Parts: sequence; C-alpha cells; structure tokens
Amino acid sequence: MAIRQSRQTLALPILAGLVCLILVSLAFPTWSASPNELKGVSNEISRQRQSLSSQQKKLDTLNKSLKRQELSIVRLEKEIKKAKASLHKTNQSISALEKRIASLEKQKRQQTEVLAELLQTYYATQRAKSSANMLNQSVEEDRISQYFQYLAKKRAVTIAQIEKTVSELTKSETQLKLEQQQITSLLDEQEQTRRRLTKEQSKRKGTLSNIKKNISSDKVYLTELQRNETRLKAEIAKAAKRNTPIPMDGLAKQKGRLPWPIKGTVLHNYGSRQTGQINWKGMVINAAYGQAIKAVYSGTVVFSDYLRGYGLVILLDHGKGDMTLYGFNQSLLKKEGDKISAGETIALAGDTGGQSKASLYFEIRRNSKAQDPRAWLAR
Repeated sequence: MAIRQSRQTLALPILAGLVCLILVSLAFPTWSASPNELKGVSNEISRQRQSLSSQQKKLDTLNKSLKRQELSIVRLEKEIKKAKASLHKTNQSISALEKRIASLEKQKRQQTEVLAELLQTYYATQRAKSSANMLNQSVEEDRISQYFQYLAKKRAVTIAQIEKTVSELTKSETQLKLEQQQITSLLDEQEQTRRRLTKEQSKRKGTLSNIKKNISSDKVYLTELQRNETRLKAEIAKAAKRNTPIPMDGLAKQKGRLPWPIKGTVLHNYGSRQTGQINWKGMVINAAYGQAIKAVYSGTVVFSDYLRGYGLVILLDHGKGDMTLYGFNQSLLKKEGDKISAGETIALAGDTGGQSKASLYFEIRRNSKAQDPRAWLAR
C-alpha cells in the first residue's frame, strides 16, 4: 500500500468548525446558541460519523473484492504453471515416442530383411533337393529335412518378432496421437486461463484504484493501517494459543547472524514513517515476481493464509515467543504445522495485499512485540 505523506483530513475542517462553535458558546456565556443551532451541530456531527462509517464499510467491501481477486490470480497463475509443467512433460513423452517409433521402424526393416533371406534360402534349398543325386538321395534328404526344420523355426521366430514390433509400433503411434491431442488441449486450456488471468488482473487494478480513492484522507488511511495491525496481532495471538509451545531455543543466540530472507534493496525500514503516527513494524524488501523467499531460521509454520493489508502471509514460530513473518507473497509453499529448516524456501515473492509491485514484508516479533529486523540480520 503506497505511503501517503500529506492528505487533507476527512471531515476535520467541518468538525473543527463545529467544535469551535461549541467552545465559543462555553467561553462566552453572554452568547448562547439557539436550540435549532445546537441541534444542527449535533446533526452535523452525526452525519460526519455516518459518512466515516459508510466509507469504512465501502472500504471493507473493496478489500474483500481485492482478496477474492488476488486469490483468484494466485490460483490461475498456479494453473498456468501446472499447465507449463504438463506441456513440458508431454513434449518429452512425444520426443521419446518419436525415437521409439523410429527405432521400431528400423527393427521392423531388419526383421523383414531377415525373413526375406530365410525365404530365399528355403526356396534355394528346395531346388537343391529336387536336383539331388539319386544315389545320395536318402542322406541328402535327411540333411535337407533337418535344415528345413531349422529354417521353419527361424522363420516362425522372425515372423513373431515382426508381429510384436508392428504391435508395439501401432501402440506407440496411437499414444503419440493421444499425446499430441493432449498438447493441443493443454495449449487451449492455458490460453483460456491466461485470458481469465488478464481479466482478474484488470479487476484488481480497478479495485486498487477505488481503494486508493477511498483512503485518500489521512484519517481513513490511518484507521485502515491500525485495523490491519490489529488483525495481524490477533492472528499472531490466535496462532500462539492454538499451537503447543515450539520446543526450540528461539532466536536470541542468532542476533546479528540471521541470513536475509531474500536478496534485494530495502524499500522501507523498520520504524520509518508509514503515515501519520503509524510507523513500519517491519521492513519491505524489493523483489522479483516469483523470487524464492527463504526461512531465516528453523521453525514451525503457525499461520499460512491471506491477511488483509499483508496479502498472503506465512508465520514461523521459532520457540520462546520468537516469530518471523513473511508477507505480500505470490504463493505460499508451506502449510500450517509444517516443520521448516533454516534456508528452506517457504514462499514466492509477489504483490498481494494491494501492493503496487513485487516485494517482501518481513517482521521479527518477540512475545508479539515487533523488533528491528536489521539488528537480527547479518550485515
């Protein structure tokens, strides 16, 4: 969510004027507001409150739409990724089948040549038998008869081999056609998914634009950030409550030695001004879309879901009340309860939570209190 340094406070000028009116009436008792004037002040204050409430409800509705759209985009991107993997696998299968078919064709030609030679030898032997010397006929016939039997067996084996090769060839060619049809189907499916993705991205862009219009004042933006922070604290508290204590020694011994979760320039540091009285509770690191996010230390996943303001979030418990949080992700690769090793990829960087570009939101918390990540990360 873009930082806004200066905005005109929603309804403050009107409310300030109304408050001044009341103060003046109190400071100067000689002047008294009429019942109608006081009623007007009361009505105006009520109207402004209703306006803020209405705006907040509209913002809630927009954020729900944003969540649906971002999760839909994540799902569609996964489908495209899966389709690409299937295409790659099918292309490999087609390549292997084509090689197999070429090999079987060669084998068939060789077997056919062997059969032709056997038949040629058979007929040559038959002629030799007919012209054999009558004196040696009995001996010659016996020898030729044995040779015929050998030729007959050899021919039967070769014919069987040819039949088997032809059968395998037919199966391979049938499978090749099926694989080629699968490729066509996958490409068509992928194109449809891309169109749906483009449509969802367009919707998301429109929703983000409406959200920005609705939080154009410092007051509404400040309220939204406070509510997001409250939601985060609530989820951390719930995660800590529903999970048994992690039997680990925490991060205390790792201070100043933890690896960075991602390589990139820091866009916002811990403690820097976000808006009004709200400062960043963590750091925002620039990232490439889909870049691997790695766990800075071993732990257990206690939260892996979408959270308003933070997008797709993964929360790791390292024991002794120490937790690390990774937000704005495109995809979460681990689920609640998974045991994670230091350096293991747990998510892919993205722009969920209404971000304008891919980045990582990273927090370190000790007993639910945010810490400056730079003090814990290696220089």
